[in-house]
Amino acid sequence: MKNTVRKSETATMLKFNNLFIEMSGKNCNQKCKHCYIKFPQLKKVQDFIQTDTVLDALNTLSEQKLECIYLTGAEPMTHPNFNSILRLCLKKTDVCICTNGSFINEKKARFLKKVENESNNEIFFEISLDHYDEIKNDDIRYRGAYRQALFATKHLSKYGFSPIIHVTNYYKEKPELLVENIIKIFDNINCEINKNHIKITPYFDITSNNKDLEIHINPDTRLDCRFGRVLSEKGIYSCPFLSGDYRGRCGSTFENFSENISLETEYCATCIQNGYEIFGINPEQFA
Repeated sequence: MKNTVRKSETATMLKFNNLFIEMSGKNCNQKCKHCYIKFPQLKKVQDFIQTDTVLDALNTLSEQKLECIYLTGAEPMTHPNFNSILRLCLKKTDVCICTNGSFINEKKARFLKKVENESNNEIFFEISLDHYDEIKNDDIRYRGAYRQALFATKHLSKYGFSPIIHVTNYYKEKPELLVENIIKIFDNINCEINKNHIKITPYFDITSNNKDLEIHINPDTRLDCRFGRVLSEKGIYSCPFLSGDYRGRCGSTFENFSENISLETEYCATCIQNGYEIFGINPEQFA
């Protein structure tokens, strides 16, 4: 009998548009039901990326024409040197802060506008809000998360930012229904959010265990691993889903990282089914 070996498909980076900086892999002030990160139950992990690690990476990529640097987490704004790293990144290109919004009030929004004005580049925001119903949203995230997201978005809008509302479709509802009702809740607080600034991505259940998953990729499919890489304290990875996972490791530094990645995980299937970047911003979609 011949042994059969399943060969996974490979995705090659088409263009290095996006740099994701994992500010912390495990540090967050929310523990959401749908989060793909496996948080420790008893101990708070202090795994913040070192400022020197970020600086070294930016120096290595000095000739690379990045379109955007994403500050991700867990929750990136828990980082004690968040402001310093933000300023470093703004010297290179535009920056997108992917946050639950809980650290943003009027004072912080005003400060962030000041920081943006000091630079020739822009700051963007992805604010997590997973349902237009407060009870449903807070059941996924935690009590008060809904109002914090609205509060943050309203203050950011006041200072000229146009946040993208990132919705993880935990309840598997029709996207058009989510968009319609999310626009309504922001209209009610006099905050203008249009459909082009609502990003809906599928929910990935980390408890799923589908080992027989078949992954087929279309050459035109937009995947995060085809347009960017993740910088973490542990090395370079293909996408935020696989940060810290050996299956997504692409090297130790940007001097020797791989532009190819094997698509062998359930996360990869989720991205392919989504049809466009889950973590990155597709300029055509959000124009």
